[in-house]
Amino acid sequence: MTGASVGVAFMLWLASTAAFAADGLGPPQGPALAHRQMVVSQERQATRIGLDVLEQGGNAVDAAVAVGLALAVTHPQAGNLGGGGFMVIAQPDRNILAAIDYREAAPLATTRDMFLTAQGDADPAKSLNSGLGVGVPGTVAGLALALDKYGSGRFSLAALAAPAIRLAREGIAVEDDLADTLARFAPRLERWPSSAAVFLGPGGAPLQRGATLRQGDLAQSLEAIAREGPRAFYAGPIADKIVHAVAAAGGVMAREDLQSYRAIERAPLTGNYRGYDIVAMPPPSSGGVHLLEMLNVLEGYRLNEYGERSPQTLHLMIETMKRAYADRAQFLGDPDQVRLPLARLIAKSYAQELRAEIDPEHATPARTIGADSAHEGDNTTHFSVIDAFGNAVANTYTLNLPYGLGLVAEGTGILLNNELDDFAAKPGAPNAFGLIGGEANAPAPRKRPLSSMSPTIVMKDGKPFLITGSPGGSRIITTVLQVIVNVIDFHNNMTAAVDAPRVHDQWRPDAVFAEGALPEETVRGLVARGHTVNVGGKWGSANSIRVTTDAIEGAADPRTRGAAAQGD
Repeated sequence: MTGASVGVAFMLWLASTAAFAADGLGPPQGPALAHRQMVVSQERQATRIGLDVLEQGGNAVDAAVAVGLALAVTHPQAGNLGGGGFMVIAQPDRNILAAIDYREAAPLATTRDMFLTAQGDADPAKSLNSGLGVGVPGTVAGLALALDKYGSGRFSLAALAAPAIRLAREGIAVEDDLADTLARFAPRLERWPSSAAVFLGPGGAPLQRGATLRQGDLAQSLEAIAREGPRAFYAGPIADKIVHAVAAAGGVMAREDLQSYRAIERAPLTGNYRGYDIVAMPPPSSGGVHLLEMLNVLEGYRLNEYGERSPQTLHLMIETMKRAYADRAQFLGDPDQVRLPLARLIAKSYAQELRAEIDPEHATPARTIGADSAHEGDNTTHFSVIDAFGNAVANTYTLNLPYGLGLVAEGTGILLNNELDDFAAKPGAPNAFGLIGGEANAPAPRKRPLSSMSPTIVMKDGKPFLITGSPGGSRIITTVLQVIVNVIDFHNNMTAAVDAPRVHDQWRPDAVFAEGALPEETVRGLVARGHTVNVGGKWGSANSIRVTTDAIEGAADPRTRGAAAQGD
C-alpha cells in the first residue's frame, strides 16, 4: 500500500467514524457522580450489569468480568468472546498491581510471509478479509484468569455470565452504536451466511433501529463456558466449530492452537508524572511504553502556562507523539519472542534526549525522525471500574475491525477477530491505518501482535485516582495521553477531560489529525509552526473515572451513542 493510499484509508476511517459517532460533542454536561463505586462502559446495559455486581458486594474484577461478557452480547462490534485484550488491576489493600495479557496469538502454522503476495508485497486482503487474519482468541481465558486470581470469591463465572446469557437469548434492541455500525458494516457480515443469519434481516438488509437482535447460539456458548469454564471454549465443541470456520475461510488455525492458548499475567509498567503514579500495560501492548515515554517528555514543559489546547501546548504534544511512534515502529513486538529496550524507552534520561530534539516553534519532518524501518484496527472497546473497597480495573479488548472478520463461527454465535492484521506483514509496509511496523512485529508462530491498547490506572498516594483507556486503533495511545494531561495539567473534571477535542500524530503519514471541534485559531497556529493538519471526524471512546476527595466522577465518551457511566 502506498503512502498516498494509506492517507486516504486513514481519512476514510475518520469519515466513517464521524458517520456513526454522536452528532457533535456539545457543551460538557458534567460527569456522573457517585460516592462508593462506578462503572463506565461503551454500552448502557453492560454498565448496569457491572454496577449490579458491585451493589451485590462484588469487587471491581467481578464487575469487569460481567461487563466483558455482557458486551459480547450488547456491543458485538467490539465486545467479544472471539477476540482478545488487556486488563490492568489495582488492589491497594492487597498492595497489588497486575496486568493480564489476553491478546490473540498467531497459530502454530503461521509463516513470516503469510500476508504477502507472490511478488513479496503486503496483501491487506489476506490479513483483513480471510481466515488467515484470525488470531487464537484470548478473551475467555483472560476474564477467567482475572476472576480466579483477583475476584472477590463471591461470584462464580456462571453467576457473572447469567445476565449476558439472558440478554443473548431474550434479545436486545438495535439502537445507538449497534444500529449505527450495523448499517455501516453490513457488507462485512453479509459475506458469511452464518453472520447474515444473526445480524441481517430478510433480503440481506441490516437489522434496523428498533428491531430485536437475538443470539441463541451465543447464549448456548456462554452457557457452556459458564458450566465448564474456559475448557468449553478451548477444548470442546466450540473449539471444533471455530477451527472449522477459520479453515473454511482460508485460515490455518488448528485445535492444538486453541488447546495450548494461555492468558499471561505480566508485571505492569509503572512511571511517574508530576507526582502521580502511572500503572500501564506492558508489551505486547505498545500503549504503556509510549504513554510513559510521552508523559516523561511532556513533564519537562510548563503546559499549564502555555494554556489548554493552545497551539504551543499541542505543538509540543504532537512533536512528542511523532518520536514515540517512530520508536514503536522500530523497537516493539511480542516480549516473549523479541528483546525490547523497555528500560531505555521509559527512562527520564531518554525523555530528556527527545526534548532536546524538539524545536519549540517549528515542526520536525517525519523523515528526519527514527529509523525508517518501516499496524492496527478499530473497533475496540474500553471500560473502567472502581469498587467500594478502592479496587480498580481498566480493561480494553477488541476484534480489530468493527465485527472483526465479520465471520460468526457456525453454531457458536461467536464473531471472530482479524487481529493478525496488527502484525507488520513486511517491514516498512503500513497497515490500513498508516502504522509502520518493523521486524520486531513480524508474523511468527504463537506470537502475539503488537497492540496500541492502553488500559491505564493513575494512582495518587497509593490509591486509584484516574482509570482510563479507549478504542481507536493507532489513536488509542494519544487519546489516553490527552485525557491524563487534561486532568493533571489542566485540572479538568472527568467529563471535560474526555469531551475535549483531540489531535493525533503517529509519525507516518507525516500529518496531524484533528477533531473538527478543535478551534480554528488553534489549527492556524499549528499550521504556522509547519504542521500539516487534517481536520474532521471524531475517534475514541475514553470511558473514564476520576476519584476526588468529594466524589467519584464517571464520564462516558459522547463520541459513541449508548455509552454510560453509573455509580452509587
